[in-house]
Amino acid sequence: MRIAILLYDRFTALDAVGPYEVLGRLPGAEVTFVAERPGLVRTDTRRLAVNADAALADLPRPEIVLVPGGPGQVALMEDGPVHGWLRAADEHSAWTTSVCTGSLILAAAGLLDGRRATSNWQALEQLRDLGADVVEERVVFDGKLATSAGVTAGIDMALALAGRIAGEAVAQAIQLGIEYDPEPPFDAGSPATAPASIVEAVRAYSRFAEDAARSEGEPLVRPS
Repeated sequence: MRIAILLYDRFTALDAVGPYEVLGRLPGAEVTFVAERPGLVRTDTRRLAVNADAALADLPRPEIVLVPGGPGQVALMEDGPVHGWLRAADEHSAWTTSVCTGSLILAAAGLLDGRRATSNWQALEQLRDLGADVVEERVVFDGKLATSAGVTAGIDMALALAGRIAGEAVAQAIQLGIEYDPEPPFDAGSPATAPASIVEAVRAYSRFAEDAARSEGEPLVRPS
């Protein structure tokens, strides 16, 4: 089972590596990190790089496609080689998936028109504007399309996908193998539960605020 995880400049590491830790443990899994060109691809922090072992053209028909999110997603909203590869791969894939704002890339490629999907909580309106039927849930399946909310939700999506592919027992064994048993110290992982002041602070200083400011020509204001 060939699994292609797309890499691009300034992707978010856990968006790709979290699902990799799950899907790579499926029986018969062959995971390949792909990019427009093989080689090291820097994450959004610029401190970490992941090696793309293959170019897009080297893996035209993977059974599973996974698109991570990250600030670099902004540069992939215009039609180009990545979109062309995604559309061609989706014609033959068993599953086409995304984590966080990776769903915006799928939508920009025309793969989410009228389809139920989700994304990072700050990107839901943009996803809706791109033609998706937005569902505010952590993991959303629509046929062979699977999308997840932000970053850590990619692990949940990958486990749910593993269950559909190989059965619940295999998915549960993978979950136990990676000891995925989260007990976060704070109830602040969702805008519905985080303190309002924290939600506003994240909104104000996230890349989404920066993107909006740039599009409107406003100066960026950062905390002192």
